[in-house]
Amino acid sequence: MSLTDKAIRRIRELIASGELPPGAKLPPEQQLAAELGLSRGLMREAVKALVVARVLEIRRGDGTYVTTLEPRVLLEGLGSAVELLQGDTLLELTEARRLLEPAAAGLAATRISAEELAGVAGHLDAMRAARDDVELLNKHDAAFHQAVASATGNQTLASLLEGISGRTVRARVWRGMVDGDVAGRTLAQHQDIYDALAAGDAALAEAAALIHVSTTEAWLRRHLTPAAEPGPR
Repeated sequence: MSLTDKAIRRIRELIASGELPPGAKLPPEQQLAAELGLSRGLMREAVKALVVARVLEIRRGDGTYVTTLEPRVLLEGLGSAVELLQGDTLLELTEARRLLEPAAAGLAATRISAEELAGVAGHLDAMRAARDDVELLNKHDAAFHQAVASATGNQTLASLLEGISGRTVRARVWRGMVDGDVAGRTLAQHQDIYDALAAGDAALAEAAALIHVSTTEAWLRRHLTPAAEPGPR
């Protein structure tokens, strides 16, 4: 473990112990470095790393603070990391989505409010209006799934799903470009998910979401080759 890693661990320990709770302002750099027995240079590098990880935030002219430490904040960088994955990891992402998304749909069916359901319906209507525009269709497709995940009330689950969906959205765009009938099937599958949510039927919502994600996964397994990764650049 490098000295910088040790410095990062020391600051993390302060946060985990509650000495530096969410929203707390860190002591001045020199003071904190002295308290932890670290050089100012190491302290500075550790703070930079934790800012990138969204554990800390620097407020110019004010100081360094612990973030809210909420899942949507800490997991925000997941999507960017996912975009760098290549090759067969696309299939791993769709497998992860197949495990998580049906569970999210089932949970949402038991918790979704009337307002949230109306939001899902709005995204479905937007998908219908954009059925001839593949990229716009997929934009609303992503918003539909994010709305369902948000309706679970589980920030961690919603953040994880949002993080792993960016790359699969690109794959669906590519799929739509070469498969002329994809829009109709996509709309029908999303309608099934919405109907299950509206009925408050968790098992049906889970099944509908599983069919939807599995369709994409099965298509990718048939077409993905190591030499050609799908997705427009």
